[in-house]
Amino acid sequence: MQLKAVAFKNGEVPQVRDGLIEVQEPVPEGTRRSFAPASVPACQTVRDVLNARDSHAHIFQIFNWKDDIWGGGSTLASYEDGRAQQRFVDLRQSLSSCRTYDGEAWSGKFTATVAPAPAPSFGDEAVSYTETIPLGAEKGGDRNETFVVVRTGNTIASFSALNVGGTASFPADLITKQIERLRAAQQTGAPQ
Repeated sequence: MQLKAVAFKNGEVPQVRDGLIEVQEPVPEGTRRSFAPASVPACQTVRDVLNARDSHAHIFQIFNWKDDIWGGGSTLASYEDGRAQQRFVDLRQSLSSCRTYDGEAWSGKFTATVAPAPAPSFGDEAVSYTETIPLGAEKGGDRNETFVVVRTGNTIASFSALNVGGTASFPADLITKQIERLRAAQQTGAPQ
């Protein structure tokens, strides 16, 4: 399966600004800035699965919503036989103990709190959680990012929605559509 072939196309998602959602591929290892690992190993595992570390191939898309200044994103990752199931086991186990960690990102160092949410009904298995980073009232309140991570066969798809001072969720209808595409592509047995 070619991940690009099942990703959303420009003009296909009316909720995004100008209908644009480009498919982006990861930059080659060693050419991007690296950050220190999360202070809690279980939380680093959560981040690794979310960012498709150890995947066979992956792509991502950024969604700039028409009616919201805060964006969303998705990552589609394919894995060798059985590896997606194992990574999902790793994710579930890590989410059971990852509650707070210190990390680093483009904007600098931060402390995040992770709160699991009820598991949604997508794909073969799914988890959901919110990561909160306090920013202070002068910056609009807490940075809340909600994640839904779904395994379908040998793929893991993650979806995120960001908000500051409130909450947001990635549209369930788009998750359903993306998961249906991944399942259909896997059933046709198309090569990766």
